[in-house]
Amino acid sequence: MSAHEHIARKIVHLPESPGVYLWKDAEGTVLYVGKAKRLRSRVRSYLGADAGDSLKTAALVRQMADVDTIVVPSEAHALILEANLIKEYKPRFNITLRDDKSYPYIKVTVQEPFPRVFVTRRVVNDGARYFGPYTDVGSMRRALNVVKRIFTVRSCNYDMPVEMPERPCLDYFIKRCKAPCVHLQTREDYASMIDEVVLFLEGRSDEVTRRVRERMDDAAARLDFERAAELRDVLVHLENMEEPKIVLRVEGGDRDVLGFARDGEDACVAILRIRDGKLLARDHTFVERIEGEPDAAVMTAYLAGSYLAARERAPELLLPFDVEDRELLEESLTGTTIHVPQRGPRRELVGLAEQNARHLLEELKLTSLETEERASSPVYELGRELGLERLPRSLVCFDISTSQGTDTVGSLVWFDNGRPRRAEYRKFRVKTVEGTDDFASMREVVARYFQRRLEEEKGLPDLVMIDGGKGQLAAARTALDTLGLTALPTISLAKRDEEIFLVGRSEPIRLARRSPALRLLQQARDEAHRFAVTYNRKRRTMRTVTSELLRIPGVGPSRRSALLRAFGSVQGVRDATVEQIAALPGFSPKAAQKILDALRVASPFADAPEEPGAAPTPVEDTVNSSDPAA
Repeated sequence: MSAHEHIARKIVHLPESPGVYLWKDAEGTVLYVGKAKRLRSRVRSYLGADAGDSLKTAALVRQMADVDTIVVPSEAHALILEANLIKEYKPRFNITLRDDKSYPYIKVTVQEPFPRVFVTRRVVNDGARYFGPYTDVGSMRRALNVVKRIFTVRSCNYDMPVEMPERPCLDYFIKRCKAPCVHLQTREDYASMIDEVVLFLEGRSDEVTRRVRERMDDAAARLDFERAAELRDVLVHLENMEEPKIVLRVEGGDRDVLGFARDGEDACVAILRIRDGKLLARDHTFVERIEGEPDAAVMTAYLAGSYLAARERAPELLLPFDVEDRELLEESLTGTTIHVPQRGPRRELVGLAEQNARHLLEELKLTSLETEERASSPVYELGRELGLERLPRSLVCFDISTSQGTDTVGSLVWFDNGRPRRAEYRKFRVKTVEGTDDFASMREVVARYFQRRLEEEKGLPDLVMIDGGKGQLAAARTALDTLGLTALPTISLAKRDEEIFLVGRSEPIRLARRSPALRLLQQARDEAHRFAVTYNRKRRTMRTVTSELLRIPGVGPSRRSALLRAFGSVQGVRDATVEQIAALPGFSPKAAQKILDALRVASPFADAPEEPGAAPTPVEDTVNSSDPAA
């Protein structure tokens, strides 16, 4: 019995109820963990004809040999169980969340009678309070130093009150600790101080200041001036200390704001933590192995995994786009409401989070040597607007220019990370098309460029853009399909209404006029048009000059080329002397005089049909030009 037959037999007995399924290979290794609203239907879909539409699913289907299922009461239970099983088994076909467990936390052991405050990289469910993770270790150290300077937290490791030393340590004598170990500070007073430490680490320094001021006034009223002086010093430290950098102030209370950036198989989710209307912290998670997964599914995996497991969540969560199973997630994220803002201050916050996510993802790409240059924000926006899985770091744009069906040429411009790369500009003389046929010309130019690119084994761009509408796009797509480049994303930009056409989509995409993504496309389109028109004019000028020289008897291709190389133009030849022309190889004084007489009689604008076989010196099919005006 084959593996798929074995699986098909098991599927018959699966219930149509919520649950989790685990695909395994022949050795019993878990390959993929998924959740389902109806187990039987979801598992059966993997054996259908369209199961292998994506490369990742096709590879999974080839390797899976068995399936295990776990039935749960509701979809909410399935969501949580799926996240836990992914963490436990780390299946190779699941989206991988590279979490922050390696980052440091500040731990406050509030479960102990006399809590301690220290740094740890392990988070365990022991009842302690954890603050972090701190992606910036320097900021974590500064926060800890402030705690030690303001609050007299013990630094010893005694298991108090079971273990008690005979006398206080040095910290007591330098006023870094009040020695609760020898009963010089009560447990109640120490616990009150720890409450203020927790408030401070939560970013609520205003509340700590208010409490300290109240206690100072109370001590002064009781004539306990020594205690009042100690609290006064604490208050001075609180008021003069370096405040956390507030990047932005917004109306409202506590919020978590998520930003998302993606490039191929990698993505980054950045979270901004806003407390009391102040942006105080930023965390992030890198996501891997997401090829073929839509952005909404990646964000759902993050929310069901890392965010759901977070110890501290705000009552409001802002997302850049809607996600799968939103109602189910809100049910699981008890006390947190999800919003997807479209405009206003909340949308600006989401934009800030996305900017952070892009920055962090670029840092990852640069450090892993996957790119040499940062991509600009419009590149990320363009990828999102077009629904591209891979970031369009490299973009090429084609254009065709003709003059009443003659001198038809094509151009290509290359943009890297939103900036022109002139060393990759190319220009083409259309060879196989007669008359005015933009579609056939576009098909020829695109085919020639990518055929040569493949033959020379050079890298391909991430996005191909065509200047034109559906017809030009279809022509370019035909050329690419013929070369086997069916997966290369291709779009066209129509000039009249600035509509973006995509292959396989009947309705165009219309971006806002001020959209940075649209401006990037317009810049590439205008540059390709300029480059094509410049080349077309050059071709017309050469044809005019050549035809004028063709009218002179005895001047063939070799003499014509020699004259143009020496004097640059017909006018330059006309201004030359007999001696200058006769000095050229192959010319005599008699021939020089004959040429000058013919040019001075002819009109400088005269034109005549080209003689057969006397075509102008051909231009290189594909010219590498680093000069934008070439």
